[in-house]
Amino acid sequence: MADPLVILVTGASSGIGRATADLLQARGHRVYGTSRRPAAHDAPWSLVQLDVTDDASVAACIAAILSAEGRIDAVVNNAGLVMAGAVEDTSIDEARRTFETNVLGAIRVARAVLPAMRARGRGTIVNMGSLAGKVGMPFQGLYSASKFALEGLTEALRQEVAGQGITVSLVAPGDTATPVVDNRVRVAASADPASPYASDFTRVLAMYEKDERAGAPPAGVAALVADIVEGRKTGPRYTVGPLAQRVMVAARNIVPGAVFQWGMSLYFGLKR
Repeated sequence: MADPLVILVTGASSGIGRATADLLQARGHRVYGTSRRPAAHDAPWSLVQLDVTDDASVAACIAAILSAEGRIDAVVNNAGLVMAGAVEDTSIDEARRTFETNVLGAIRVARAVLPAMRARGRGTIVNMGSLAGKVGMPFQGLYSASKFALEGLTEALRQEVAGQGITVSLVAPGDTATPVVDNRVRVAASADPASPYASDFTRVLAMYEKDERAGAPPAGVAALVADIVEGRKTGPRYTVGPLAQRVMVAARNIVPGAVFQWGMSLYFGLKR
């Protein structure tokens, strides 16, 4: 095998991030996984503190790894927040919290690692998107919006740094069996029975949770990320997960918009 890579995986305490860090470690790479509370977790690789919503935390984390290793070959921007609730019910603070983690967090980490990658003339950044970043999901509108934004951000960044020897790709998983089911944040107003959306929200959220618990294991996403990090895949974006969900996303570009929306509303039992 070629020399081991130095790889940073954000949000590595559980789920896709943990599976990715474990696999990369097993393949012989030097892995740094991050958590906001690293003392609460055990790992066979270096688990370090990082809060992607905090400029100083990001700067300190990247500086420490560069000091220890002299380089960072690849970054997997996996840290994320899933917030559920009706758009109208979502406060600006709750919306800001979603974007701070899912979009600005990825920007902070990319900005911190790009100078060192550029100096060496190579590097890889993998941003963790979602199929929900291709189809607006009812009662997860802010999550979808943040992942839509990450799609555009990744595409733009990829073009900007291609001439510097740096590859940027996005991975968009479908439903995956991870602790996201239990860690999802519910906006305060939609969790209130007085909300005009309370009934629909409760029913649709239960559908999401059922699909997620029955989702594919995170190993498939981890294997795809490893292929990108190790240079076997270099494309701009990849989808992974249940075939039916990937077909649905593909159909969005073929089926007339009104028909697609009708089908989505029918599936979720929402009135039109």
